[in-house]
Amino acid sequence: MELLDAFGRRRRLCCLLPSKVGRRRESLRWCCLLPSKVGYCLLSSKVGRRSVKGGKEKGVAWMVLPAPVNSRKEKGLGHWRAFGVKFREQKGLQKSFPPKTIFEAVAAAKLSVLGLESDGSMARVEEAGDREENKEEETNCWPPEAVEGGRGGEGPSGGSGGGDGDGDGGRPDTPPQSPPPYMDQLPEDVLENVLQFLVCRRDRNAASLVCRSWYRAEAHTRRELFVGNCYAVSPARALRRFCGVRALVLKGRPRFTDLHPFPRNWGACFSPWLTALTTASPWLERVCLKRMTVSDADLALLAFSFPSFVDLTLIGCYGFGTPGLAVIAELCKNLRVLDLIENDVEDEDEAPVDWISRFPKTTTSLESLSFECVTRPVNFSALEALVARSPSLQRLRVNQNVSLGQLRRLMIRAPHLTHLGTGSFCPGIAEDLNAADLEQAFLASKSLICLSGFREVAPEYLLAVLPVCANLVSLNLSYAVITAELLKPVMLECHNLRTFWVLDTIGDEGLRTVAKACKNLHELRVFHYTDYSVSDAGLVAISNGCWKLQSILFFCQRMTNAALVTMSKNCPDLVVFRLCISNVHCPDHVTGESMDEGFGAIVMNCKKLTNLTVSGLLTDKVFEYIATYGKLVRTLSVEFAGNTDLSLKYVLEGCRRLQKLEIRNCPFGDAGLLSGIHQYYNMRFLWMASCELSLSGCKEVAQSMPNLVVEVIGDWLDLNSWSEHFDSCSEDLDSDDVDELYLYRSLEGPRNDAPPSVSIL
Repeated sequence: MELLDAFGRRRRLCCLLPSKVGRRRESLRWCCLLPSKVGYCLLSSKVGRRSVKGGKEKGVAWMVLPAPVNSRKEKGLGHWRAFGVKFREQKGLQKSFPPKTIFEAVAAAKLSVLGLESDGSMARVEEAGDREENKEEETNCWPPEAVEGGRGGEGPSGGSGGGDGDGDGGRPDTPPQSPPPYMDQLPEDVLENVLQFLVCRRDRNAASLVCRSWYRAEAHTRRELFVGNCYAVSPARALRRFCGVRALVLKGRPRFTDLHPFPRNWGACFSPWLTALTTASPWLERVCLKRMTVSDADLALLAFSFPSFVDLTLIGCYGFGTPGLAVIAELCKNLRVLDLIENDVEDEDEAPVDWISRFPKTTTSLESLSFECVTRPVNFSALEALVARSPSLQRLRVNQNVSLGQLRRLMIRAPHLTHLGTGSFCPGIAEDLNAADLEQAFLASKSLICLSGFREVAPEYLLAVLPVCANLVSLNLSYAVITAELLKPVMLECHNLRTFWVLDTIGDEGLRTVAKACKNLHELRVFHYTDYSVSDAGLVAISNGCWKLQSILFFCQRMTNAALVTMSKNCPDLVVFRLCISNVHCPDHVTGESMDEGFGAIVMNCKKLTNLTVSGLLTDKVFEYIATYGKLVRTLSVEFAGNTDLSLKYVLEGCRRLQKLEIRNCPFGDAGLLSGIHQYYNMRFLWMASCELSLSGCKEVAQSMPNLVVEVIGDWLDLNSWSEHFDSCSEDLDSDDVDELYLYRSLEGPRNDAPPSVSIL
């Protein structure tokens, strides 16, 4: 595609990237730059009908900078950053717009093979039909100094006329000989060379919607595949499109299963995906599974089938044990990451396998090893030797069977650790450990930025972590039963802390200490352990001190509207707000009113909110607030709230970006369920439990939306006798209440591995 830069030289354009992509083709938007006599102006246009805001040129598209663009004031001359190279603006423009990472990544690429120099030139593309028509008008809009030097070089170097190939040449005397192709005619090999540097999956999804050529090129260059629901698409279909996958991130059971009873044999097996991967992607290197059913046989097949496999992360999975881990450790010679997080590791035999000893006896490539969830004791001698021969190890999280004395020995072996999970954090039986020696081990670990573990805290040893507190950015004490007095000296040293998890045993006084010391806190989670420990006073203290807070999970027994209003005003950048009031239908404990106004203030003032959990005494009014002001909400959790079906109707009609909706113990029935027919295809899932749903209402949704899978979950359902029971007692079934409903979108239709407790309508 021919283009002209700001100095009049011909260039070849590699690609234009969309700045904002909607669900429909006509909503594709572009963010462009247009030169004028006073500088460069930021413009936008639409695919299909080019409309330029703020300028009069027609048929001209300019080199795209990514959106949203963030303005930044500078003294004197500003700078444009394009393809990683700075160049001066004209004095008339007061703002500069730094681009996204993709353009800096493209700068690092060999742009010469694309015919584009990374010299900071501002480039534009002219449509062939308007080239001669707009020649005079376009010349007038160039800065005066850009058209004085005559014609510049036509190539990367050299040229004729008044300027040279690297100087400030003028506008070309003659137009290019051949008109540029349309965007969908851009060579796919060129496009693939650019798209391979695009790593964010949302940006890739946007790029794939531009045209068929971009769709194919993006699929060929995608190396990491993310599947939010393992039943949304079949493994064969996904891998047929993305044939070059090197990494797979796969989610199974929905997140509410972490806190709500759910059939253990519900499904989400990794086996079908693994079987497809062995033939379609033999070069697989990384797998991350969340809430999946994984067996030892799956782990063995994974290790046997992929010789270049280096990264395995299992989160909330079950079905496997130490035999499977032993195969992974033994056969994956170049393993870099083995993270086991909150899994249920089971061993059918009473004697577990010594899987730690199966790692290679030579120097390993391990960078991260986490096994906090493995309840069985490990061979500590083998673990210590493994740490010693892993020079690249940066993250180590051990289980509670590793004593404090053993932890000290591991820290001495690996002083370069950045993330440490301490295990129990108390001395072992008959273990004589000096607190000063432990403190010296922490003092030598100058790279530590993340601490977790603390399963059983010995108070006399907790102060040993003080030498590393100043560097900590993450501290997880969610298993440590400690008081505010014990926490205070530690928190006063954590000035750079950004993430903090803790139990509510610290009380409001402990939260005041956190607010006083941690001014840069971005994420706070306060988990439930005791009753009446934290309250609205602690929440207000956090909002007054931690004004940079972006995410909060807060379990408490009581709350006030005034506290939520204060939080919304002091922390307007909140993205995640999850307030869990343990007492059912609990009103404002000061005024006795509902909590509608408090949560209404949260959605009104926190414009970036995407994840919201509401609880307490709530009426239909709060859901009207959410529908009106929570336009960015993607995840909503509701429990013991609402009066009528209007609540559900408000949310489903108003929250257009809603992806996950979890409802429990609410008076919502079939009318509310049917009000979301237009929205369910755009959502990842809807879960309703202990509501007022009927089987007939669920069946009506299933019939109206064939690509939606509607699952009714309950012990009273039996697939083997379902049809006979339905034919004989259809009227009774239609009047029966549904205890639990789970519906989700799927390209493949109903699954074939549902257990007897699950009926797919």
